[in-house]
Parts: sequence; structure tokens; C-alpha cells
Amino acid sequence: MILIVQIALVVAVILVSLVLMRGGVNAKHLAVRRIMLMTFAVAAALSIFFPDTLTRIASYLGIGRGTDLVLYATIVSFFVFMATTYQRFRNMETSITTLSRRIALDEAPKPWAAKQGQNCADDHRQ
Repeated sequence: MILIVQIALVVAVILVSLVLMRGGVNAKHLAVRRIMLMTFAVAAALSIFFPDTLTRIASYLGIGRGTDLVLYATIVSFFVFMATTYQRFRNMETSITTLSRRIALDEAPKPWAAKQGQNCADDHRQ
């Protein structure tokens, strides 16, 4: 029974990792994300099949149990995710603001163009 649960958990980790590895805009960030996800997937699979090893690693680091180590790693990962997401949204807001200003300037009526058109019309009347 435990083997079935372990296999199901590893399959879930692999599927989630594959979904998260899909393409992005920045090749450098995509490479880093893929390396981190592969590291996570391997570590998760090993910790599912060998939970005692995770507990030994936690004890070596001065943490009581392997589950506590996983909890701490999850909290750190969540904060890193929050920081990178915040930075990405700030960059998007800046880009959207710059683009909106550019569009507004491009589409704004140009008073000098209207005056030139009137001057040309006046020149033709004479």
C-alpha cells in the first residue's frame, strides 16, 4: 500500500514540475527555473522513497525531523516566489505605464499639424 502512495506522490511531483517548466520569455530565468525544478523533483522523489535520509539530513542541520526541514524549505521557497512575483509585476507595471504614455503621445492631436493644414488651405485660396 505504501509503495502505491509513494508512486502516486512521485508522479504528482513530476507532473507539477513539467507544468511549471513550460516556456517563458527570458531564457536565463527559464534555465534557472528548470534547474531548480529538476533539483526539487529529484529531492522530492528521494525524500518520498527514503524518508529516513531526509530525517538524517535534518538532524545534521540541527532540525528535529525531516518534515520540519520540508516545512522550512517550503516557507523559504514561498518567500522567494513572493519576491520574484512582486518584482515581475513591478516591471510589468513600469512597461505598461511607458507603453500607455507612448500611445497617448502618438495619438494626441498635434496642434502644429492642424495649423499647417490651415496654412496650406489659405495658400491655395490666394
